[in-house]
Amino acid sequence: MKKKSEETGTEFCYFPNCRTLKDIRSKQITYADGISSLLMNKELDTTDINYFLHNGEVDFGNSETKAGPCKTYFIEGLVKDKEATLKVKNCSEKAIIESISY
Repeated sequence: MKKKSEETGTEFCYFPNCRTLKDIRSKQITYADGISSLLMNKELDTTDINYFLHNGEVDFGNSETKAGPCKTYFIEGLVKDKEATLKVKNCSEKAIIESISY
């Protein structure tokens, strides 16, 4: 099964963490002003954000999964060898990267 998924580029997500990250990645990604500033000042880059959206761990305990119209997720990961948490607002049409904290 793993070999077949690698050949076709298909990803099988069974666990909540994987499904949540995959859902966020499938949408148009936009950045809040604070994140845009960090990107412009090269304190953060899109590869760091991409890492969170592929390899991060969603903190479901602190996330607001029942909120509407957008759910808020806190995704933990590493940025330049420092532990960080990315706050993402996941709406039906787009995902907004709101903030990062170290």
